[in-house]
Formats: sequence, structure tokens, C-alpha cells
Amino acid sequence: MEPVVEKLKRYAALDTQSDADSESCPSTEGQWVLARMLKQEMEDMGLVDITLDENGYLFGTLPSTLPEEQAKTVPVLGFLSHMDTAPDFRGGAKNTRIVKADGNAIPLGNGRILTKEICPMLPSLAGEELLVTDGSTLLGADDKAGIAEILSAMEFLLAHPDIPHGKIRVGFTPDEEIGRGPHRFDVKAFGADVAYTMDGGVLGEFSAETFNAASAKIVIDGESIHPGSAKDIMINALLVAMELNAMLPAHMRPEHTEGRDGFFMLEALNGNLAHAEMEYIIRDHDKKKFEAKKELLRQIVAYLNERYGERIVLTMEDSYYNMREVIDQHPELVDIALASMEALGIPAKVEVTRGGTDGAQLSFMGLPTPNLFVGGMNFHGPYEFAVVGWMEKAVKLIVEIARRFAEEDDRP
Repeated sequence: MEPVVEKLKRYAALDTQSDADSESCPSTEGQWVLARMLKQEMEDMGLVDITLDENGYLFGTLPSTLPEEQAKTVPVLGFLSHMDTAPDFRGGAKNTRIVKADGNAIPLGNGRILTKEICPMLPSLAGEELLVTDGSTLLGADDKAGIAEILSAMEFLLAHPDIPHGKIRVGFTPDEEIGRGPHRFDVKAFGADVAYTMDGGVLGEFSAETFNAASAKIVIDGESIHPGSAKDIMINALLVAMELNAMLPAHMRPEHTEGRDGFFMLEALNGNLAHAEMEYIIRDHDKKKFEAKKELLRQIVAYLNERYGERIVLTMEDSYYNMREVIDQHPELVDIALASMEALGIPAKVEVTRGGTDGAQLSFMGLPTPNLFVGGMNFHGPYEFAVVGWMEKAVKLIVEIARRFAEEDDRP
């Protein structure tokens, strides 16, 4: 059986960056290349009911090992990862290598050195094997490590039919990094009752809570006139934009928040004297505070419209919601994951995710889906790496979760 890290190295070599400017799904051809490769591997290892749809969503099934009547009582369990890598930095990590960490800085190549300033956990990783890049690309452990771990776990279960488990569905999705992962995900076709995304970071990380999220676009039309005759006539759209931003609380910016703190973040400001456009994201874990933040922005726009004469148009749209609202109705997803980690000697790190996952949207689409670690760090850039031992433990965790879901005594 191919080691999980060797799978990751093969997948990482393919450039599967997603592209927000593309209207296709998947947004890049590289994701199709990986999807077809994975489909062939799934067929070769013996998974069944394998489908790759017109949008690049790849599903497959590991049949239950339980007697027919018992299998009917066990939830169909899903494991999911995404095929794309972040557009933030070049993909296609062809020159990966494994290094033995000793707690000191690790030269990568291309003038880049992995230091404890970049990765404060580096000294604690002494003795671990790390899969790193040559500094010219990101690694893509986010989320190809998850793909490698899921398929390694399926291979292990196929080779050990004595391990009891119910029906397992695996799914690999496109375009998560540009926020489109669940947009064309067919929950009914996937056919799982509950699932886990393998898309977290360090060993033991587990998340069943995300932000509530919204996006806002603000368009401002100014009044342009020659500055020599501008008195009491000119309305500078850029200055109105600056005024609007200044009315949002400075302590509610991401650079001043942590934990469950929410924020407003100005993502883009473009324009000139006559016309300006602003883009914000709004985040909060608490639904009431989330709604209050959106209302505050509406009130600010209303005030400035009254002041300047209806020159500002606000468009606001919710992106996803805190999946805890759904996961709380399925406590077995949390209990079994944490019990499995304890059984394997993995110290659980229950995280309040300051972001979103595919699971946040899927949970509200009818598929409750918390998130598990893949064993990587420093995602989305050239200093990204995966810890080989952590990946191997992630494989064991998938197997243990599957086993526990099949045992009635382990299900609350």
C-alpha cells in the first residue's frame, strides 16, 4: 500500500489552483486532471458507485462490512476534501522533499528559509519528518493531504474487511478556496447522513463552529467639478468612502480581533473623485452580533445618504452561517471524533474556526459536516509543510471514526 505521504507528493505536483475570475466549474483545468487521476485510483483500489459529474465533483463508495440488517441501522458516513489549492501563491509543487526537523531553521530554496519566526511551532517539531517545497510553490496539503488521507484510509479498510464499518461515501470537490466548493454539491446524490471534511491544520484540530459570514458591496457616486469652482458643489466619492470606513469601529477590524470576536474587513477600495466602490466582508460567530454588524453598516449608509443626497448603494449578501447551529443537533459527530482521538492518543484541539469550511455550507444544505485536521501548517504560501506522522495519524483517525460509527454502543 502506497504511504500516505507519497500520495500527497503525487497530488501536490499537479497545479490545481482555483481561479475566482473563471466562470467554469471547476474553475481551472488542473482540477479536472486531478479528478480524473483520483477517479482511476478509486476504481483500481476497489471503491464502487464512482461518479465524476459535469462540474468536477467526484464521489465514491466503500461498501459496508456489516450484516445487511445491522447495516440499515448505521448512518451512511461521508469524508470530504477539496482538490483545488489557493490562488494566493503558485501551485504545482514538483520539487518536494522530506526533511527531518531538528528544531532549527530549514532552508527550502529560492531564498526562502522556514524559521521559528515564520512557524513558532517549529522547535516543538524536532524529530518529526516534514514534507516541504523548494520555496517556489505552495505545497497544497490544503487540501491534498486530506485527499491522500481519505484514500489511504479506504485502502486500509479494504485490506482489513474484519474491521466493522457501515457504508462510507467519499467526495472530492472543486473550488473551495474561492468559496464555491458546495455551490454545485448534490447532497442527495452524495447520499451520506453525516460527514467530516478533512481540511483542518495541526494534529488534533477539530472544529464544529465557524463564523457567520456576509459580503457587502458599496457603490458611491460623487459630484465631480473643476476644483477651481468646487465650493459647496464637489462631493469627492473617495472621501465619502473614507468617511464611511472611519465610522466603523476600529477595534472591530481583523487585526484587532481573536477567538470569537467578529469583524468588518475592507477588502477593496477602488475609484476616483466621481465614483468609488468598496467591498467588505462581515464576520461573527454569534448570530445576534452578526445581524447587529450588518444593521450598523446599513445605518451608516443611511446616515451618509441623508447627508450627501442618496449617492450610496449598499448590496449585502449572506455567505454562510455558523455550522454549530446544525452540529449541535448531531452530537455523535463531536463525541465520536473526540473519543476516537482519545483512543489513538491524539490530543484534541477543539477550535473555534475563524473562517469557514465547505462543511459550514453543507451543514445548512442538509449534510452536517464538522472539520478534522490533515496535519499541515502555513497553508497558502511557500512555507507550507505537512508533518508525515500527523498525516499517518489522520488516516488512523478516519478508520477509527468509521469503526465507532458502526458500533451501537459508541453512538449516543
